[in-house]
Amino acid sequence: MPDRTAKPRLLIVEDDRALSSMLDGLFTDEGYEVEVAHDAQRGLHAALTRRHDAIIVDRGLPVMDGLDLVVALRSRGTATPILMLTARGALSDRVDGLDAGAQDYLIKPFEVPELLARIRALVRRPNGDSTLRAAGLSLDRVTRTVSGPAVAGEVELSEREAALLSVLMTAPGRTYTRGQLLSSAFDGVDNPGVVDTYVHYLRRKLGRGIVRTVHGTGYRLGAAG
Repeated sequence: MPDRTAKPRLLIVEDDRALSSMLDGLFTDEGYEVEVAHDAQRGLHAALTRRHDAIIVDRGLPVMDGLDLVVALRSRGTATPILMLTARGALSDRVDGLDAGAQDYLIKPFEVPELLARIRALVRRPNGDSTLRAAGLSLDRVTRTVSGPAVAGEVELSEREAALLSVLMTAPGRTYTRGQLLSSAFDGVDNPGVVDTYVHYLRRKLGRGIVRTVHGTGYRLGAAG
């Protein structure tokens, strides 16, 4: 059984070192065990290799945008609640953040009591399951199997096929560039042509319509069949 007396663990991914230092001190004083990462790659590694009860992600990060970081975490099965903390306050930005898999979105400048309350609410949330559902598909990110009314029976995917499909299913209405898919689904690969190869593999296994080409931009989730 989990230790209910343990300090809640919080990961802060924020490149503004003055702000991240302030947040570190604030949440430490509130009884949290805090880990700070100053870019998305370090944040991704920390979130995938250590347990946290909540994650704060800045939208404008170096190396990888905060939105792409959220997508990458969700595509890899990380269900830890995420709050996006950002100066981008347009409705479309908030919708993008929530569609990517964040549970909450707080705009800078913010009031400290509100931030504390929102993180307390996230920490109380139970983590979700390992299954993604979109476009008539269910993808189990642990077994890497796809099922649902859009496919016949269960289809087993390779690790990279599942990673690519997970990104597309996490935000099914979003169009991704090859570069975004490369950074979110293919760690350590710098050849955008790999994305095209695995799109071909997914179409061969799940149907040509499963990934739609958006000419001049990239790819988005389609419908299997």
